[in-house]
Amino acid sequence: MLKVSRMALRPLVSVQNATHNSPIFTCCLKPTFQSKDHKPHKVLRSNISRRIGAIAAVATIVLVKEAMFSQDIANGLEFKFATPDRRSVEEAESGVRDYAQSLLQLKDLLGSQSWKEAQKVLRRRSSNLKLDLYAVIESKPGKDRTQLRTLYANLFNNVTKLDYAVREKDVSLVWQCYESIAAAYDHILSRI
Repeated sequence: MLKVSRMALRPLVSVQNATHNSPIFTCCLKPTFQSKDHKPHKVLRSNISRRIGAIAAVATIVLVKEAMFSQDIANGLEFKFATPDRRSVEEAESGVRDYAQSLLQLKDLLGSQSWKEAQKVLRRRSSNLKLDLYAVIESKPGKDRTQLRTLYANLFNNVTKLDYAVREKDVSLVWQCYESIAAAYDHILSRI
């Protein structure tokens, strides 16, 4: 197969069979009006022959074709999303109660102004609470979901505000957000 392809390309790229000279790439110097001597223009020849140019073109076409239409390359990368483990609704509801209670226990850390510890607990517990609460909301009937989603958004908007307030050490905003979180949590538990 390789020999056949070389034979097929030989007349295409062979210099010996050519009846004319290969084209010469020239570059002329711009004439200046300062010199009155008429010197011949310098001619630059290209070192690239037809054969090398043709081989480079064919190799490029083959490589591009291989890259575009190869199944090996397409299957080389797999992008899978990491999904949390599916939990039953009962497990999610108990998780909501546990994580929410630990969020409400932030009051001690916030009172002692242990800002870094409060942020760690807030971030760790709120991400788990978010997953479980979303699972519980999706298990409810359609007519209840809109109210629960509104409460869900309110709860986690206040969690985000609390995180920023703790980062900035704004004590009044910290307590305002904490009270909003506690109220939203009570509304959600009463509906679940």
